[in-house]
Amino acid sequence: MGAPSSTRSARIDALRGLAVFGILLINVWGFVYGYTALRYGVVEPSATTGDRLAVFFAAAFAEQKFYPIFAFLFGAGFSLQMRSLEQKSGLEGAKAIYLRRLKWLLVVGVLHGTLLWFGDILTSYALTAFWLLRRAGESWPEVRRSIRFAVIVNVAMLLLTAGIMATIANMPEYGAETAAEALLANEVYTHGRWLEVTMARIGDFGLNIGGFWLFVPRIALLFLLGVAAVQLGWLTHPEQHRALWRRILLVGVFIALPLNVWWGYEALSWALEPETSSRSVHMASLVLELAGPALAAAYVAVFMLAGQRAMDAVARWLAPVGRMALTNYLGQSLACGLLLQAYGLGLGAVLSRAELMGLSAAIMLAQVLVSRWWMSGHDQGPAEALWRRYTYRR
Repeated sequence: MGAPSSTRSARIDALRGLAVFGILLINVWGFVYGYTALRYGVVEPSATTGDRLAVFFAAAFAEQKFYPIFAFLFGAGFSLQMRSLEQKSGLEGAKAIYLRRLKWLLVVGVLHGTLLWFGDILTSYALTAFWLLRRAGESWPEVRRSIRFAVIVNVAMLLLTAGIMATIANMPEYGAETAAEALLANEVYTHGRWLEVTMARIGDFGLNIGGFWLFVPRIALLFLLGVAAVQLGWLTHPEQHRALWRRILLVGVFIALPLNVWWGYEALSWALEPETSSRSVHMASLVLELAGPALAAAYVAVFMLAGQRAMDAVARWLAPVGRMALTNYLGQSLACGLLLQAYGLGLGAVLSRAELMGLSAAIMLAQVLVSRWWMSGHDQGPAEALWRRYTYRR
């Protein structure tokens, strides 16, 4: 069976490219500081202004912002692909084809999590998408009911999270223990032998997957919102929904942005004095669960509201990155492992936090150039081509 042809949106591809780069701004810290609550490690009191700004910037403007965009676009892509497949193969045939796609993604996610990056998101996406596949073919009223149910579940999970954080805030030893874990993880990932790094990564990947049940309701809701955005034309015909996108942008700028700046301040303060573990940092972390995705929605709104000339200029650089997003995501993990961790060059042991952000920018620039070069002669990235070949195998 041949793969269906489709018309791609440069605007959506550019947005996906932005999300891939934003995810790097957060993932890069884990290659140095491990899977701990102190994502940015323990910042020394003597840290430079540049290092402090690097932590603040990542926390305020990247953390909890870009994986929601990626999940939202995953749901949108699911809707568009199923629509195309259903026209050619019928609903059941389309489900069978997409199921192969998800199985391939699951295998790649597990390999990625164990061999390269413990924070792999592909495994969670694939597992959640098995549930989403059962919703294929639903009408808008049915999708709307699913969204309402997902919202209720997410509210319940948020209340559970609030209870957990309240308990943690009353544990005086929590800050010191978290700081010790972060320092130990940093030592292993930047100085340990290959086997030590590998065992630590596998252990952290297990913790990541173990917390899947806390994460899946949020991913499911974002997937469903992506499906709705296609069904209602929010993404595919943004010019017809400018009023909606303006409201989303206003909420992001005037409500979500100040709350995310607050989190950036609290995250930096906690990294500087982890033993304190004040109630305010836990409150800000809880608020981030809503404020982060809200600011992410504002980022999407900027792309949807951008004029065609401006969008063409942005898409020229970011759309190729988005068209081979999986290749670039996996490439980032390979680059960070080889450059930062002990089994590679071990730069994580010597780079300051500001330099770590500089390295991320260099990886982004390299991926922009490689993506433009590759897509000038190919329809897909290398990983995407393998994915497609397996999905549509005869």
